[in-house]
Amino acid sequence: MAIMTKEQYYDSLKDLHHTAYILGEKVENIHEHPLISHMTASVAKTYELENDPEGREYLVTRSGLIDEDVSRFLKFYESPDDLIAKVRMLKYLAHNIGGCYMRCTGMDAISSVGIEVYNCDEKYGTEYWTRLVDFIKFMQKNDYVLFSGVTDVKGDRAKRPSEQSDPDMYLRVVDRNSDGIVVRGAKIHQTGSLCAHWGIAVPAREMREADKDYAVCFAFPADAEGVIHVYGRGTLESRAMEGCDLGNIEFSKFAPMVLFNDVFIPWKYVFLDGEYEYAGNMVRSFGNYHRHSHGGCKCGVGDVIIGAAATAADYNGVPNVSHIRTKYAEMLKVTEAIYGCSIAASIESTKTPSGIYTVDPVLSNTSKLYEGKELAEVIRMMIEIAGGMVTGIPSQKDFDNPDIGPLLHKYLKGVDGVSTEDRVRIFRLIEKLAFESRDIVSNIHGAGSPETHRMTILNNANIEQKKKYAKKLAGIKEEEK
Repeated sequence: MAIMTKEQYYDSLKDLHHTAYILGEKVENIHEHPLISHMTASVAKTYELENDPEGREYLVTRSGLIDEDVSRFLKFYESPDDLIAKVRMLKYLAHNIGGCYMRCTGMDAISSVGIEVYNCDEKYGTEYWTRLVDFIKFMQKNDYVLFSGVTDVKGDRAKRPSEQSDPDMYLRVVDRNSDGIVVRGAKIHQTGSLCAHWGIAVPAREMREADKDYAVCFAFPADAEGVIHVYGRGTLESRAMEGCDLGNIEFSKFAPMVLFNDVFIPWKYVFLDGEYEYAGNMVRSFGNYHRHSHGGCKCGVGDVIIGAAATAADYNGVPNVSHIRTKYAEMLKVTEAIYGCSIAASIESTKTPSGIYTVDPVLSNTSKLYEGKELAEVIRMMIEIAGGMVTGIPSQKDFDNPDIGPLLHKYLKGVDGVSTEDRVRIFRLIEKLAFESRDIVSNIHGAGSPETHRMTILNNANIEQKKKYAKKLAGIKEEEK
């Protein structure tokens, strides 16, 4: 198949039987649930665009593994051009979806895992790289959705995995036999797990010898026995349940918690088992890739934010007010800087022994750190431009009421030539862009905490070399050591 259609994706969901809980209830037909259907629609849109002539230019590439056109979401980063193309793809998708499309975590995971399992094979003679390549071929041929499970629940964060009073606070191997391993634990913030066919679990931190049972990486069917998805609540979700006042009328995002209740994993899907020295680099590489991804998707969402603000200004009758136009420039400064750093991180990428290219960590983390702080300012300026209409608008149910609906249409109208309905629609979108907790928190904590971003920048920046530049220009001679 190699490239699946939107319709084939929806059909494939019928064959998946996730164990899932939403608001305390076990849900059988999970993809029909109103809190999930808008999320699967986001993923379905990626398949639609894979088959669209314009979208295909962004989303489809050639695989050297199976010698077919495949989804870019399922390909190793084999050149700087691959990394640039990824950022451009994510920006394009954000323009079309207005938020998360829930496939980039798996994309970033396969390359970060690939780099380290290749190194592990070189040192220990393991077969992890061959297993991973076989798995990627399988995924490419079927064009499946892959999500990555990275963030553990962590328990007492002052303690290492092996030091926890409850040993299951990090995902771990609890049994091994000739057929495979058994794992137990939980991963949180698992974007798109209920839209996915498969998952890939990655260690969440560096490990030591005492933590070797936690140094585990593997692939698993998203509906495997013992895998339990628990819906993670967000703001504005009651509107999806009611089917109105949605903001983004087609698409949304969720991030469940995924429990591994003694899940069996066959050896062919195990990519790391106890080789603890590779766990830290694996997750650091994932973090750098995923912060790099944010430079594309969050710039794209930023374009939507700017466009929503500008449309609101038009509908309010103030498109040419000087302070509003100044805000546009400030907003563009932020979004283009986020994007530019990720493009630069692609250009400055480095080839690893596996053949996979790794992004420049300073530039990718600068992009993410800038997003975490400054994109909030872009959102604030959007709200300033839009005005108080962002909140407190009556429900669509009120507009539909024959007694008060005509009055609402009368009093909530803006400029001539624009309907009240369209004015309300743009303010609903702004409301969602500004107040949807899943996206706002993701701007700050997505792909790791801001402190992690700062530490990565500092650890990879050569401060001593910068001192030498300054001392040389100041005429300070270094003492020989």
